[in-house]
Amino acid sequence: MTARIGVVTFPGSLDDRDTQRAIRVAGAEPVALWHKDKDLKQVDAVVLCGGFSYGDYLRAGAIARFSPVMDTVTDQAKAGLPVLGICNGFQILTEAHLLPGGMLGNDHLHFICRDQKLRVENADTSWTSDYTAGQEIHIPLKNMDGRYVADRRTLDELEAEGRVAFRYLDMNPNGSLNDIAGITNAAGNVVGLMPHPEHAVESLIGTGRTDGLPFFTSILKKLVNA
Repeated sequence: MTARIGVVTFPGSLDDRDTQRAIRVAGAEPVALWHKDKDLKQVDAVVLCGGFSYGDYLRAGAIARFSPVMDTVTDQAKAGLPVLGICNGFQILTEAHLLPGGMLGNDHLHFICRDQKLRVENADTSWTSDYTAGQEIHIPLKNMDGRYVADRRTLDELEAEGRVAFRYLDMNPNGSLNDIAGITNAAGNVVGLMPHPEHAVESLIGTGRTDGLPFFTSILKKLVNA
């Protein structure tokens, strides 16, 4: 039976079709979900894609967090549903308190778009098992509000519990504390990151690399073996 992975579209989402394609390339079935949906259509996992939901008014992800779909996503994530938040999706996950900390504007106050080098710090989550800890990868990065921040106690907990999933290498592109590019919850089913793995799944487009594909093959294997 083919795994079904939902992709939520909010007003202002940009990367929903790219994310659906990445899921298809990995061998799963993408399922389009609308921000007003309360029913997740019996999907096995959910991706909150990148973009500028609700125009990033008030604060990136702050309005999307109150969309009807997020009530269901939040409840099911707490019950173990795998959820991946990419860029704006990561911002929404922090606003929904599914992941700790928050996102602020880049410290240089400019939008950034680049191929970013990362180190995989945690390969034990539902979305990262096809990587190895310490592996260095290149994933496209594009954001205006990508600076991850948290209080010292939260940062210490993330580091001590191995919940930093990805870290920026060579340069810190947005001023994120501890060079954090992505984190996971304690259970490992919810992961958020600022870079865009859906733009690095085919060698003929994007960066010319497939370093992002393991996100989608990881969850597929997790679901098939569950």
